[in-house]
Amino acid sequence: MSEQQPIILIGHLTEVRGDGMDARISDDYANDAPLVQVDNEDLLVGQIGSYVQVRQTTIRILAIVFKMWGKDRFDHAGNRCTDRFVSLIPVGEIQDNGAFIRGVRHYPTSGAGIYAVGMNEINAIFSKFRSYGFFIGQLSSHHNYHLSLDPRALFGRHFAIVGQSGSGKSWTVTSLIQNTIKAMPKSHIIVLDLHGEYCWKDQQGKIQSAFADDQVNYVDAITMEMPYWIMSFAELIDLFINRDDSSASMQISFMREVIQQLKRKEAKLIGLSSVTVDTPIYFPLSDLYMQFKTANEERKEFGKVQGSLFGQFDEFLIRMQSRLNDVRFNFLLKPRVHNTSASMTDLLRQFVGLGAKKANITVIDLSSVPTDIRPAVCSQVGRLAYEFNYWNPQRREFPITLICEEAHAYIPREKGGQFDGTKKMMERIAKEGRKYGVSIGVVSQRPTELSETMLAQCSSFICLRTSNPDDQAYIKKLVPEAEGDLTDTLSSLGRGEALVLGEATPIPTRVQIYRPNPEPKSNDVDYYTYWREGPEDLDVDNIIELWRTQTRK
Repeated sequence: MSEQQPIILIGHLTEVRGDGMDARISDDYANDAPLVQVDNEDLLVGQIGSYVQVRQTTIRILAIVFKMWGKDRFDHAGNRCTDRFVSLIPVGEIQDNGAFIRGVRHYPTSGAGIYAVGMNEINAIFSKFRSYGFFIGQLSSHHNYHLSLDPRALFGRHFAIVGQSGSGKSWTVTSLIQNTIKAMPKSHIIVLDLHGEYCWKDQQGKIQSAFADDQVNYVDAITMEMPYWIMSFAELIDLFINRDDSSASMQISFMREVIQQLKRKEAKLIGLSSVTVDTPIYFPLSDLYMQFKTANEERKEFGKVQGSLFGQFDEFLIRMQSRLNDVRFNFLLKPRVHNTSASMTDLLRQFVGLGAKKANITVIDLSSVPTDIRPAVCSQVGRLAYEFNYWNPQRREFPITLICEEAHAYIPREKGGQFDGTKKMMERIAKEGRKYGVSIGVVSQRPTELSETMLAQCSSFICLRTSNPDDQAYIKKLVPEAEGDLTDTLSSLGRGEALVLGEATPIPTRVQIYRPNPEPKSNDVDYYTYWREGPEDLDVDNIIELWRTQTRK
């Protein structure tokens, strides 16, 4: 921390609490234009989000202005005056050698001086992180200063991007990925794209993307095929069995036995010595169906006596048959390419960006996948990433980050729901993945509906505009206690502006995220323009055809 710069006293502490401090601004700056010049920069004293330094004897604390208010009074001559006060949130201490450390161990007393903080002091705090060159935006309080995060903390310990619809989540995700590639050109990122925002087809059917063509590998989940035989047993249960059915436990037990039997046969053919119900090898789904059907219709003694499982699997058979007959599920249940155990190699290579086209980013487009099965597919993607690096001897040299868009849709807070197996798999990645080089970035507009376990594992938060009081209160509980009051500013953030909290930044920071170039396909529909200049007619026959064939353009 530079001692050569003049220090400017702007106020004194009036109250000190465990979670914050209040200060009275000096009369010199209690006017309509309280400007102070520090490091050749004009700063407004007491501006929300600005930094100040608290000094008293050997104590030096950096704090953020959280709130400002005034109190009117009359002086001895009867003139009305206004005293101005600020609330401060302490974020760390400045040591004698100028180094900054998070947290406050030594609190000052009331009367301590409050001093303006300029660019040189801010740079000293962020200088260690700037060496990474991982810049994501500009400080809202100092537009000429570019913020760099610690990529080891951000990607290595999970992170969350939260904000209401229209706050700029897709913008932030795109910008973050673009700048990640600039700083770390050998990154490996998998994006679960639920709405076709990061890669999409134009009117001519050509793939467009928010990323450079040589950096991204576009994968349509339906074309790619996510074969059922790669799914874990828990995911197969979610797919075929209604847990609320009275005979669900019987169905689960029987399915486990049959799948193990079918996988043992395949294991012998490919020379595999041992197999479990979760071993990713091929087994014919038709054989599974027929064994259930046979057991369900079994009769003994020339049809006079019903078998022990007679009629127990009626609902299972109906549910499975409906899935098999639904063309929307063909990519999952009727694979044409990945229908042998040997085909798994090509699938995984494409999946992690090591296929015929090597790429940093794999965007898996789930926009055409049926809504009720998206959670199972998302879980499968996450599990494949986890299992791939779990068994990868070079996992430390090949870390993977999984970006989960709209995470609340398939990692819900509720317990015992329809996709409980899916949720547990994603939570397992959150709890254990970073040990094996797999991290998660969850993106959600409703953090209150997102798994508490998932958010509890996140060490960094990029919080965009959030107006919902419940979501604000929930985010406040997630961040460190001393920084919780900063979340009250979430409703005032602009589009693409974020409050960055956690281990990836040295101090809580309000930042304007760089505008991505190119931008994702997430812009709001322009009602005004197209309600004035829109088409006179539509090809309804084509719309019906797309609807019937489940093809989105």
